[in-house]
Amino acid sequence: MKSRIEIKRICAWCGKEFIAYKTTTNCCSHKCGNALYKKRKRDAAIIANNNLTEKIVTEKPIEKIKDKPFLTITETAIYLGVTRPTIYGYLKRGDLKATRIGTKFLLSKDDINNMFNHPADFKLPPKEKQAITEFYTTAEIIEKFNVSESWIFVMAKKNKIPKTFNRGKTYWSKKHVDAYFSSKAPDADITEWYSVQEVQDKFQMSLNAIYSFVYKNAIPKKKVGITVYYSKKHFDIAKGIRQAEEPKYYTVQEAMEKFKITRDQLYHYTKYHQIPKIKKGKYTLISKPELDNLFEDPIIE
Repeated sequence: MKSRIEIKRICAWCGKEFIAYKTTTNCCSHKCGNALYKKRKRDAAIIANNNLTEKIVTEKPIEKIKDKPFLTITETAIYLGVTRPTIYGYLKRGDLKATRIGTKFLLSKDDINNMFNHPADFKLPPKEKQAITEFYTTAEIIEKFNVSESWIFVMAKKNKIPKTFNRGKTYWSKKHVDAYFSSKAPDADITEWYSVQEVQDKFQMSLNAIYSFVYKNAIPKKKVGITVYYSKKHFDIAKGIRQAEEPKYYTVQEAMEKFKITRDQLYHYTKYHQIPKIKKGKYTLISKPELDNLFEDPIIE
């Protein structure tokens, strides 16, 4: 039943005059009411975010530690803007000293600041661009890698492989071409392979199921002629019928994620501490045991 009261009001959203039948009505239509509601929610969210940001700024760690004479290892890392492993490195080399108080190690802020009183000269070694002296002709690439001439030009353009011309012939950088094909070659450590037919017979899988499974689990494959083979070990592990081996190496990305460090920091640690690394295809692998040992919590007497 329609209300008997009639109240003249101004719409809180569009500003038009209208007749309201309830004392709680603020807008002239559902459209205006919906728009006003969204604006109020948006304004409330902005205020909440601003308050949170202001709280973080006023309570951020650097504000709490800037006046403290002694810092923990974590506070020292925040103060210098580096990671905890970097501070452990300073402690191991004796660049910084720590005193154990209860369960914590404390560093004097004076000692930290004194590190900067004796800066070392910083010079980047000039990089010399090595000249390319070995080349493949187009015919040699076709014969060695069994590819077409048109494919070579597409591949070279996509991968920026250097080339030169001499007496009407095109010559391609041997080093760059070999590196490209080695990155596409199957892992030399994989010695056992399933053919597609063997996978179908053993696991009762359709072709579509095989392609989906291989893609989802990143199973290595190789092609011999027109026959495709899949790594037996990786397929069995993905199927759960073989136990995965403990990896002996980290990839660069795995090491960065585990130890929360940048790529530059990782390369610095591996070079400074002479941690073994190998190149496998396009990936750099770093010794897992030695990297774990470097980043374990130090024993400070």
